[in-house]
Amino acid sequence: MDLEAQIQLLIDNAPHDGITPQLIAAIAPTLGAIAQKLRYPQYYILQNSKQGWILTTLSNRENPTLEKCVIYAFPTLQDVSLSSNAGLDPQVVATAIPVTHILFQLVALEPVDSIVFFETPGTTTNAVEVRRSDLQNLIQQTLQKHRPGKQVPPDIA
Repeated sequence: MDLEAQIQLLIDNAPHDGITPQLIAAIAPTLGAIAQKLRYPQYYILQNSKQGWILTTLSNRENPTLEKCVIYAFPTLQDVSLSSNAGLDPQVVATAIPVTHILFQLVALEPVDSIVFFETPGTTTNAVEVRRSDLQNLIQQTLQKHRPGKQVPPDIA
């Protein structure tokens, strides 16, 4: 599924609350720009039995008190076995998810710092990390450009 079709699916599946579909359409260029830098139109995400994404906590080697929570995104189903969590728990399944949907979800995933997209099948050495804070900043910039300019009159006082 190409990126435009993925974005349209996000819009079509959004709550019809008068705001969310327009919001998705407004941030679509940002989601698309990041998705274009990644190699695959979909990635496999590990999920628990309640369809929650499996988080991995990483510690800094030099400073073990520094931690971040990441979600791994695998290019193929076979690559899921590269994760230490995969295959050990029958409650954990790998689900193919369109890349723009992963990015859209990342914005709202509070405990998650980043999604790590593995870009080369068969190895975990070539990865692209997309930080939630960076994505949120890009989306904020995009939304500010779309916001109608409200000029404050100079004689407001």
